[in-house]
Amino acid sequence: MTTRSLLQLTVILLLCGSRPGNAQEIYAGRYKAVFTAAPQKVPTAKTPDGPLAGNGDIGLTLGGNPDNLCFYLGKNDFWRAYPVYPGGGIALPGWLELNISALKGADYYAEQVQDKAFIKGEFTKNDLKVIMDAWVSATANTVVASFTATKACTLKALLKATKGNTSVNTSGTTQGIHWVTRSFQNTPLLEWPCHVAMALKVLGAEQQNDGSITLKPNQKVTLVVTIYTNQDNPGWKQKAITTALATTQSTLVQLREQHEAWWKDFWGRSNVRIGDLFIEKYYYASQYLFGATSRGNKFAPGIWGPFVTRDSSAWGGDYHLNYNYQAPYWAAYSSNYIDQTDNFDQPLLDYMEKGKAHAKALLGMKGIYYPVGIGPKGLVTTRWPLTPDEMEKRYATRENTIDGGYKFLGQKINAVFSVGNMLMRFYSTYDRAYALKIYPYVLECANFWEDYLKFENGRYVIYNDHYGEVMPNLRNKGVWRNMLGDFNSTLSLGLVKMLFKGVVDLSTFLNADAGRLEKWQHIVKHLSDFTVGEVNGKLSLKSVEKSPSPWHSGINGLARVSIHGLILPGGVCGPETDSAFNQVLLNDVSRWKERMKAPGEWANTLGNGIETCFPAAVRVGYDADEILKQLKDRITVQSLPNLWITAEGGGTETLAAVPLTINEMLLQSYEQVIRIFPNWNKNKDASFDQLRAYGAFLVSSKQEKGEILFVKMRSEAGRTCTIRNPWPGKSVQLFRNGRKAEILTGKTFAFGTKAGEKLELQKAG
Repeated sequence: MTTRSLLQLTVILLLCGSRPGNAQEIYAGRYKAVFTAAPQKVPTAKTPDGPLAGNGDIGLTLGGNPDNLCFYLGKNDFWRAYPVYPGGGIALPGWLELNISALKGADYYAEQVQDKAFIKGEFTKNDLKVIMDAWVSATANTVVASFTATKACTLKALLKATKGNTSVNTSGTTQGIHWVTRSFQNTPLLEWPCHVAMALKVLGAEQQNDGSITLKPNQKVTLVVTIYTNQDNPGWKQKAITTALATTQSTLVQLREQHEAWWKDFWGRSNVRIGDLFIEKYYYASQYLFGATSRGNKFAPGIWGPFVTRDSSAWGGDYHLNYNYQAPYWAAYSSNYIDQTDNFDQPLLDYMEKGKAHAKALLGMKGIYYPVGIGPKGLVTTRWPLTPDEMEKRYATRENTIDGGYKFLGQKINAVFSVGNMLMRFYSTYDRAYALKIYPYVLECANFWEDYLKFENGRYVIYNDHYGEVMPNLRNKGVWRNMLGDFNSTLSLGLVKMLFKGVVDLSTFLNADAGRLEKWQHIVKHLSDFTVGEVNGKLSLKSVEKSPSPWHSGINGLARVSIHGLILPGGVCGPETDSAFNQVLLNDVSRWKERMKAPGEWANTLGNGIETCFPAAVRVGYDADEILKQLKDRITVQSLPNLWITAEGGGTETLAAVPLTINEMLLQSYEQVIRIFPNWNKNKDASFDQLRAYGAFLVSSKQEKGEILFVKMRSEAGRTCTIRNPWPGKSVQLFRNGRKAEILTGKTFAFGTKAGEKLELQKAG
């Protein structure tokens, strides 16, 4: 970051006010993204760089210049349900085009205001200034944009639906409401129809037949767009029109109040204060963008969330199951945004019958076996091209029947990968209803791996589940089978160990399948060890025990893919589980710096993995100050003006990077032991409120002048709390609901709790 950028940031922070004293107040309101030039990456097949607003279902991306603004309107449930890649995936409903010819050549200024989730714009040319305020209702399928001009000018508003890619489009006007529709239906192989309707109402002025509206001096004109799909309502088109017709200035006031109340509640769920303005800015921006991307009672977001700005988004904008789909949620559990994750499981549950069919037909196994990419409602998005000619064009081979025509890419872990998220939520809540919901899925994963594992020489081993994707492509000229044959991949071993530890815990919690516990526990105990080698006299992790790949056969140390199995989401390694093996991983992290050629390259995350490698380094105990330094360099090298940290291989996954890294520095519990400030510089003041720990505890604490002042907790599920003593070597006074209770001693101690009980730990005396 340049000196000028730092000065601009300081000014913005000062103008936004001082820090609230109450933990429930909107601390994040200090931060906003500022734009002094029109977006350059709108539209795009990946992450746009313009101002963003959303409600977890509808996404608004601002593009264009002042004289030709464009509101791109994305929606998480609008898909072309076509199974072959490319061609299917999430689609763009359309956009609202706003032409103000008097602003040609005007100065551009916009803000992404995150505490109340709206976009502010000011576009100035000589004595004409047009002020814009745009937001996506947090509680309705409604987008609102208001315009006020200092002198008379003409605004032309045109609502357009995207055309092409086999869609059917219609448009019309009903009682002054202009509407457009886009539909995917009656196309060969389409797995289900999808329709969207958008309706435009103008308040505060008359709109002419050509879309023109006169902006009078200092008089506000408001444009309202209502958006519904057939997933929202079977009468999707009429619903959009009637909702627009019923919208008035009075109903908009109510919507705005509900909108701001929703976001105030969102920001009150948790907060952190670490005295680092740069990191805090991206912490809260990432939380905002996740809140705008995912809503628990709606369709789950794909790789780009609802911020699609064109058809044919990269990778179809689908649910990529070998980490891209899972990663955006990883910070939500500890950040206490549990309800935002409600949408995660449904696509996985919907695919179970197909997954069983794949396992039986392709491998002769029980359980479920998933391809790399799926969508909602049982959709597969990653079938190979249907003709040998198309296959040869894209993948340099005419063989389009590999694995029955589906892209598994040599990996068996696509189904079990998502168990990591399910277990994170289960351990964070101990919610019985949720455990019952996911148990059938976890059980089918266990069925598959019980069948697939081989017991040889006293240990369970894994053949032919590959550390990386193995497939024909133009680079290898369609020659790929020579790379098959990985044996005991760290990715596979870690995720399978996570699975069986988790199914044991779920089974015990639900009192289900008790007769299978002995076998599952035997697998956990006798699964092969992770393979290590020696580098310069120190042990280092190997990616696989054996592989035909020369690279994967080497001693490459801890990296993104192995982290997925061992640490995140695997959670089967760490300082509590095995301190000696954790030291091996810590030594590997210390070598990341040796491989850098330029700032921002630490952990090799410019392509993928910022949300994986940085929190993993925290968990194994690498120096916190060095992690933060490297994180700042990485953000500076590759992030957008809207504060979205980007990666070449994905979009929404990066939203977990900063929040999860900081949360893990302040609070850890993934090994069922709560640790307060486990990896934070003792000489730096910091505090956090209502971060969520395993065991269903909401935890708050503060460190000041090298001393932890208190630990406050609320027990949601009444479980035993196991915690590392925050004051090593000292006795600890426990308070229950404000009253003195036990004195606790030891390096780690445990005590019982009751559901709803408020607890506080203080150093005794």
